[in-house]
Amino acid sequence: MTMDITRIRPRLAAATATALLFAGAPVAYATLTEDKPREAVPTVRGAAYVETRLFFGTERPDGGPAVTDGQFMGFVDRKVTPAFPDGLTVQDGRGQWRDRNGTIERERSYELILLYPAGQARAADPGIERIRDAYEEEFGQESVARLDEPTRADF
Repeated sequence: MTMDITRIRPRLAAATATALLFAGAPVAYATLTEDKPREAVPTVRGAAYVETRLFFGTERPDGGPAVTDGQFMGFVDRKVTPAFPDGLTVQDGRGQWRDRNGTIERERSYELILLYPAGQARAADPGIERIRDAYEEEFGQESVARLDEPTRADF
């Protein structure tokens, strides 16, 4: 059997070029990336917490007067602070939602933010639900929205 050198030479050249390309790739890659500053890994601080946000509307479905700042803060003092004495945040807002009749309602609202250790989430849940129920009953609301998110907190 004789070898046809004209058929082997292009294959040998292609194999050699491929080997050289792969051998030089790590060096080329390192050269290209070393000029770029390395991004710092962010420091993770704090312990595992849960952030619960409650959204309280102020317009009454029955057409009665809207919940005032004084009424809402009185509610916070009576119902929220005893259940979460370590701290909370209240923010004013403007919101909208679709009521049970399909009407889009726009209203002034309050956002209540609670932070508590993740290990206390199961124990905190009934207290949060009591707050929601109490607001709906006291101010004739259809619902109080709730959002729970895991987070980290450092004080």
